[in-house]
Amino acid sequence: MSIGTGVVLFVIGAILAFAINVEVEWADLDMIGYILMGAGAILFVVGLILMARRRRTDVVTRTETDPVAGEHVSRRSTRSDDAGTL
Repeated sequence: MSIGTGVVLFVIGAILAFAINVEVEWADLDMIGYILMGAGAILFVVGLILMARRRRTDVVTRTETDPVAGEHVSRRSTRSDDAGTL
């Protein structure tokens, strides 16, 4: 989510900084565009870092038949991948 938001902020900032040539008294649109571009780039990098550090969990469910009782037995195992932690 933050990666997409960062890209959107960067694009809006680039449009304000480079594509719009309107002068308004109360705001410098070029500076607002540069600020949005910087915020978008920072948010994009933070999103990439958070995505790389996210834990992955695999859940495996196996259904077997118990040979003695003849009933179905479900076994569930969970495996965590902590590749991003130190």
